[in-house]
Amino acid sequence: MRMNLSIILSAILVAGTCITAAPRAAAQDSDQLMPEESAAKAKEILQQAIQALGGATYLKMHDSVCTLRMSQFGHSGDLNGYAKYLDYTIPPDKDRMEYLPKGNLITLMNGDKGWTLDRGGISELPETDLAQNHDDVLKDINNILRIRIKEQGMIIRYGGTDVVDLQEADWVELVDSENRTYRIAVSKSTHLPIRKINTSRDAASRRKTDEIEYYSNYHPIGGIETPFQITRERNGRKVYQVFYEKCDYNTNLSSALFTRESLEERWAKVGKKDKKKDKDKDKN
Repeated sequence: MRMNLSIILSAILVAGTCITAAPRAAAQDSDQLMPEESAAKAKEILQQAIQALGGATYLKMHDSVCTLRMSQFGHSGDLNGYAKYLDYTIPPDKDRMEYLPKGNLITLMNGDKGWTLDRGGISELPETDLAQNHDDVLKDINNILRIRIKEQGMIIRYGGTDVVDLQEADWVELVDSENRTYRIAVSKSTHLPIRKINTSRDAASRRKTDEIEYYSNYHPIGGIETPFQITRERNGRKVYQVFYEKCDYNTNLSSALFTRESLEERWAKVGKKDKKKDKDKDKN
């Protein structure tokens, strides 16, 4: 399950302490550590989080198939309703979202390529969407915990303790080689991640973007602790809120499911039917 769910996803339910205050409050008991001590403590907390999420089973997860409801928000942040999707993923960068109940509307991501299938046929995603997906993959918490913490140039340090979403938590801060900053709050009681803050700057405007994700309502599935609610906010504005209904792991998904050819096969089955329906509507 990709926690960042690509282009069509993205919200948050603010609870507990103030978001902007969290990093400052956490820093109060981390400044006294030497850099080596800070890094060692942070890595220990991340390893505890990985173990709580499922340990080796979590790290070796091959694929996931999840049914979910995703919120729809207007420009003002008002909730407009929910849509239901079937989400297929092979981490870190293969994602296929099918709009239910028929699955005739599909958004597919595969590395630096992406397509959509709708009533008009198959089309390539614009470069802006592909760039956003690349960014989503980089900041996906599962990708960070499974792969990126070992990345060359990744700085990891302890951020102190805090109360996050009414839970005592430890903050861990990661800074990658391109100066992207990720802060992860890990519950002291469960050792599960409960919040992630991603901070970045636009290369041209230097405008800072703060994106916050919350993870809650964990359930054990196939040896992996799974948050059934994920919410995200970007610069104070709601982007998405997701409620998972069901997830299955290691279903032996084929990489062929994430190709343009797979969409062409689907279009060959549903395209003629959709066109016939459109013609019938036009006649009426």
